[in-house]
Amino acid sequence: MGGPGKRRAHLVTGFVSSRTIQMHATPSKRPRKVRLKSGKDRSASSTLWLERQLNDPYVARAKREGFRARAAFKLIEIDEKYHLFKSGARVVDLGAAPGGWSQVAAQRIGSAQGRGKVVAVDRLEMAPTPGVEFIRRDFLGPGAGDEIKALLGGSADVVLSDMAANATGHRPTDHLRVMALAEAAADFAREVLAPGGAFLCKVLQGGTEATLLAALKRDFSHVKHVKPAASRPESAELYLLASGFRGTRQPMR
Repeated sequence: MGGPGKRRAHLVTGFVSSRTIQMHATPSKRPRKVRLKSGKDRSASSTLWLERQLNDPYVARAKREGFRARAAFKLIEIDEKYHLFKSGARVVDLGAAPGGWSQVAAQRIGSAQGRGKVVAVDRLEMAPTPGVEFIRRDFLGPGAGDEIKALLGGSADVVLSDMAANATGHRPTDHLRVMALAEAAADFAREVLAPGGAFLCKVLQGGTEATLLAALKRDFSHVKHVKPAASRPESAELYLLASGFRGTRQPMR
């Protein structure tokens, strides 16, 4: 679901500072940091990634609590502050694999107990998840919106997107690719959201495209950037949260 970030945000609203994040994420008695040597079959970049995973408290917590990815805690923290999910809601999770966000949504709305629906969509396969209907397909394909609404039993209350294109290492290119996904997700959200609904998607620091912001501000009551504590401080990722959908479904121009 998520690609590597490049640098930290200049200005982020809605969450604690990076210094406070570190204080909360680090236990009083810091465990010894794991360091690995580059092996014959492992590149230096792969070794650094593996070291980061082994030393990441959110990765360990995800394993402990049964979540498929550390990204689950980003959504948990956003929901705890902005109250996206209500019992019995209908939720769409775009680019859902491996399923961490779908797990959180299902728990929060109670879909495993028959309250509400979560429909997860991805071109990759995803393991079965209690309370989640999974569709393996391109959400931009013809008829995808109708198929999803049929599974939901109506329009969606929340549309989620943690999609990110594979990083190229060229910052402007990566930014454009992620923003293209965000714009596609926003257009899809307008197609399936009920009035009053919410849309949450990943963007990269470096300026959300003016056309996307203008369209969201036109169609939603409230639009803001947020960065949860579980998002690595050095990562360029932010999340764009739009709530209070006005019911308009005009595409971006």
